[in-house]
Amino acid sequence: MNKDGKPHHHRIGHKHGEGFSIDFYAYISQIRHWNSTFKVSLSVLILILCIVLDNPYVSVVVIIAMAYLTIVKGGLPVFEYLSILAIPIIFILLGTVTIAIDFSKQPIGQYNLYLGFCYVFTSQAKIREVLFLILKVFAAISSLQMMTLSTPSSEIIYVLRKAHVPKLIVELMNLIYRYIFILMDTYTKMKNSAESRQGYCDFKTSCYTFGSIASNMLVVSLKKANTYYDAMEARCYDGDLLFLEEDKKVETIQIAYAVVFVVFLFIIWGFTR
Repeated sequence: MNKDGKPHHHRIGHKHGEGFSIDFYAYISQIRHWNSTFKVSLSVLILILCIVLDNPYVSVVVIIAMAYLTIVKGGLPVFEYLSILAIPIIFILLGTVTIAIDFSKQPIGQYNLYLGFCYVFTSQAKIREVLFLILKVFAAISSLQMMTLSTPSSEIIYVLRKAHVPKLIVELMNLIYRYIFILMDTYTKMKNSAESRQGYCDFKTSCYTFGSIASNMLVVSLKKANTYYDAMEARCYDGDLLFLEEDKKVETIQIAYAVVFVVFLFIIWGFTR
């Protein structure tokens, strides 16, 4: 808290020796106090609407609305938000570019590029299809990012329990999610240690260093798995992962805004289909 009584926002940069956790943003989000069931349900509903309605205008509205909730209402800096979305955006672009282009021995498309042994061609219809697909996927990801950047993983797990998702699946999701960041932190420390010893001074040394880190990661992960299981047993673990769950009430105004937004999406879809 700062002197004005407002929450102080810490920034996570890509500094040496620091890890990265989505939960950090979720815990400092200004909409964290919203009911977790409401946020998860709204996010999943919007995700389904993006896929079912399949409308670029709906996708654009969803992207803007989710960014507004995360950045303006949630208080997440724009740069941090864009850096988090950078990885899925890259995967989206790499996955959709193959839809836009094709290969042929003859120039049969509207746009052709001769490579010496074949033509790479595309068309305006293909480019338009890819752009619409990128918007739809990005909108769906934005809705999920709104949920993860404002709701701690333990609360999401709690919602899944209430939805009667099988206990084994829920507990595996939680353990895997937690362990990812443990391994990332371990890898960061190993990499920083190797860099301080000129472990990446040339290509040959970099390959050797990468192999050494990969082999050490396997050994360290097994040791940490045993350590964390012992810690769980020391805390009376009997097969059920239990978390402290806060009782957060859903405000009527939030439900009203959500209903209006969903209706607005259907109106846009009806006028633009």
